[in-house]
Amino acid sequence: MISLKLPVCTHLGEGSVKVVPEIIRRENAKKVVVFTDQGVRQSGVCDVLLRELADISYAVLDDIPREPSYLDVEKIAGQLEAMACDLIVAIGGGSVMDTAKLCSILKGAPYTIRDLLQDPAQGRKQVKTVFLPTTCGTGSEATCNAIVAIPEESVKKGIVNDAMIPDYAVLDPLTIRRLPKSIVAATGVDALAHVVECYTSLKATDFSNMFAVTGAKLIFKNLVRAYEDPDDMEAKTAMMLGAFYGGVAITASGTTAVHALSYPLGGKFHIAHGVSNAILFAPVMRCNRPACEKELAQLCDAVYPECHGQSAEERSLRIISAIEDVIRRTDIPTDLKPYGVQPSDIEFLVTSGSQQRRLLDNNRKELTLEEIRAIYQSVL
Repeated sequence: MISLKLPVCTHLGEGSVKVVPEIIRRENAKKVVVFTDQGVRQSGVCDVLLRELADISYAVLDDIPREPSYLDVEKIAGQLEAMACDLIVAIGGGSVMDTAKLCSILKGAPYTIRDLLQDPAQGRKQVKTVFLPTTCGTGSEATCNAIVAIPEESVKKGIVNDAMIPDYAVLDPLTIRRLPKSIVAATGVDALAHVVECYTSLKATDFSNMFAVTGAKLIFKNLVRAYEDPDDMEAKTAMMLGAFYGGVAITASGTTAVHALSYPLGGKFHIAHGVSNAILFAPVMRCNRPACEKELAQLCDAVYPECHGQSAEERSLRIISAIEDVIRRTDIPTDLKPYGVQPSDIEFLVTSGSQQRRLLDNNRKELTLEEIRAIYQSVL
C-alpha cells in the first residue's frame, strides 16, 4: 500500500495571502502567533501578512535564526509555551517553517525536542499551522520534516513525523517578488534536488513520482527565468508550485545521498542548505547514475522530450548536464573553497556523511566510503 499526505488546503496565486483571515475564522482561532525572522520582517514581506491581521489578536515571534539548532528551537518553544496560542501562522523560509512545525508539536506536550531527536514518532499535533513560504525552494510548507543542527556533533538531523505536515499552505508569489537573486538560486536548486532525488529514491511511489516529474518540469523550465528577471511573476509562480510539489514528493518518498552528504557541510561549516546541496548535486548524481539510469532517463523524457530517441545513457547524462547548467547560470559556487573546507576535513565529512542512514538507505546505489570520499574530494 502507498499513501499520499498533504496539507488540508493549499492556496496558490498572487494576493493569496488575503485568505489567511478567512482560515483563522474557519478555525475559530482567538490567539494567533506569527513565526518569522528578522530578514523577512525587515524586507517588508511580513507586513503584507500583518496588514491582513489588523482585526485579529496576534503576537509575533521574529527572532528565529537561520539554520537553527535544536537548542534554538528549544528556546523558541519555551517562549511559545508562555503564550496563549491556538493557531501558528509561519511566514518565512525553511528555517522559520521548520521551527514552527516543531513548535506545533511541542507546545503543551509531555516530551521535549531532545526526546524527538531520539524518537520522532512520539510527536502529536498540538496547534494547527498555516504556512506562507517566502522562498521558492524548501518545500517545507508540504513536508513532514524539520531539520535542526546538532552543534555538539557538527551535523544536521531531520526530525520526521506526519503530525508536522502543515494544515494550510498559502503560496503567494508576491512574497518572493523581491527575493535576493542568491536566495532564488540556492532555494530553487534545493527544490530541484528534491524532485530529482525523490524520483530516483528507492522509496519512490506512483504518488511521489507524479509530483516529482511535474515539479521537475516546472523547475527546470523556470528557475533561470526567475533568477534573471525579478518581475517574471509567471516564472516565480511556477517555482513556488514546483517547490511545493517537491515537498509533497518528499513526504511520499524521501531525498537521498545529496541531502545526506550535505548535512555535515551545514552542521560544521554552516554552509546554507541550498548551497551545500547545489555543490554536491551533480557529483552525487554522476556517481549514482549507473544505478538510476532508467529513472534519470525518464526525467529527461518529461523535461526534454526532444531527447526521447536517444539511449538511456545519453538521456541520463543529459539531465545531469542540465542540472550543472542551471547551477552555472544561477552563479552558485560549485566547490567548497569559499567556505574554508580543507583536505584535512575529509575524514570527518566521510564519517559523518556515511552515518546519515535515514537518507542513504533511500539511495539506489549503496555508496561505499571510498565513493563518498571521492565525492567530497571532487568539490574541494
